[in-house]
Amino acid sequence: MTLASAEEAALRNQPRIAAAELRARAAQQRVAESRSALLPTVGFNATGSRVADTGTSTASGALTTSSVSDRFAYGGSLQQLVTDFGRTSALVASARDRVVSQRDLVTLTHAQVRLAVRQAYFGVLGAEAVLHAAEEAQANRHLITHQITALANSQLRSTLDVNFAAVLESEAELTVVHARSIVEQQRSRLAVAMGETQSIAAKLEDLPLPPLTAQDEAALLAEALQTRADLDAAKFDAKAAVDFTKAEHRLNFPTLEALGAAGQVPFHDRTLQGDYAAAGFNLNVPIFNGGLFRAREAEASLEASARNRDVADLTLRVNQQVRDAISQMNEALRALDVTQRLVAQSAEALRLAQARYDAGLGGIVELNEAQLNETSARINAADARYSYLARRADLDYAIGLLN
Repeated sequence: MTLASAEEAALRNQPRIAAAELRARAAQQRVAESRSALLPTVGFNATGSRVADTGTSTASGALTTSSVSDRFAYGGSLQQLVTDFGRTSALVASARDRVVSQRDLVTLTHAQVRLAVRQAYFGVLGAEAVLHAAEEAQANRHLITHQITALANSQLRSTLDVNFAAVLESEAELTVVHARSIVEQQRSRLAVAMGETQSIAAKLEDLPLPPLTAQDEAALLAEALQTRADLDAAKFDAKAAVDFTKAEHRLNFPTLEALGAAGQVPFHDRTLQGDYAAAGFNLNVPIFNGGLFRAREAEASLEASARNRDVADLTLRVNQQVRDAISQMNEALRALDVTQRLVAQSAEALRLAQARYDAGLGGIVELNEAQLNETSARINAADARYSYLARRADLDYAIGLLN
């Protein structure tokens, strides 16, 4: 399995991506909901009545008997907004801004899923490299224990040396058990990142180290501010809040509507006509409503200001994330160089300790310490390689390259 195939599977299987895409589609429907106020509303009505007692003077509520006649009528009505001084247009603009914001969140979810896959993928490779180093150390210590036991049986070494060697062999075995558990955990983590229900058993393809070049912090910060999907989403949320504030302000303006109705009355008493048609308009001018519109506008304005502060806060956090990612990657890069040198140094120290022990010039404690140092150096080197790749993935995410 390659890293690219793991990412493709994750983008195909992860429920988070499907949920984000559905929310983006839902936001698109809210644009149609807002725009519907600009289109005519047409309805069909059918009404029938039968007067029980024509001698009464009133009917239920405020209806008089003169308005309640024997009839059956059907017809249509039309209502068309002429102008609301741009309130509906502002609502449509706000809804469109939120659509863009939701699409940016889909992009952000893609980036988060890819980052999780990379972290888990490198975690598996790193755990397997540690396991391989631990197994080699275990095999080496088993061989040394066998050799020292043979020498002790020939009275050339003491039983104390055998005991020391056996202790280190058991410690190496314990390290292998722990390393295997970590590999299983990392493979399970990779399965979750890929949206799979079963642990990943396939062999993972190793990756070469990318070019180890210095990073220009200013350029990376500028790139992050241009490409980060979450920052772009926050900006469009703020823009949507501004448009909504405009819409709330325009509640104070009049609303003019054109009205029309037409139909037939196939069954009626002699006081009614057989057909009807009418056209008119309705002008609604808000005068006083207890400060409702003023409060709604103030609420929307405060929310818009808060959204702008959210953008400023997220900008600060993006800057911090990029700086932290650069610092951590540089640390991992330096650790990679140090651990490579440490492996060579500890291997040479082990060779000399082994030679001294074979010549009778050194003791088992010295040899065991050299073995421990060499094993530790190899494990640290294996971990440092994949830690660097993981920190590089963090940086790619921080500057928006995983979008």
